[in-house]
Amino acid sequence: MAYVDGFVLIVPTDKIDAYKKISTKAGKVWREHGALEYRECVGDDLDMKFGRPFPKLLKLKPTETAVFSWIVYKSKAQRNQINAKVMKDPRLSGMDPKSMPFDMKKMSMGGFTVLVDV
Repeated sequence: MAYVDGFVLIVPTDKIDAYKKISTKAGKVWREHGALEYRECVGDDLDMKFGRPFPKLLKLKPTETAVFSWIVYKSKAQRNQINAKVMKDPRLSGMDPKSMPFDMKKMSMGGFTVLVDV
């Protein structure tokens, strides 16, 4: 059964292009090491009237948006192998958290077992 790493980030809207550049590079690295999918989605229609909208949940400022991302693997074991390789990959290992176009302390992430795959 597939396994997914999921991420939610708060990114200043004026830094979306810088974020896209970094995430494009990261996506290529993950795919080269075997990830099945790598997706980065920027908030576009977040003011939903149902449930708890992302701006309220994340306490977004007017100058920020949410980024929802996921990486798909064949299994949790494969995910662990791929992530170990990615963390050692020189294209990403030298990135300074202080130079990221978002606050890494506000990033949420976790691993998920696929429950439904239709």
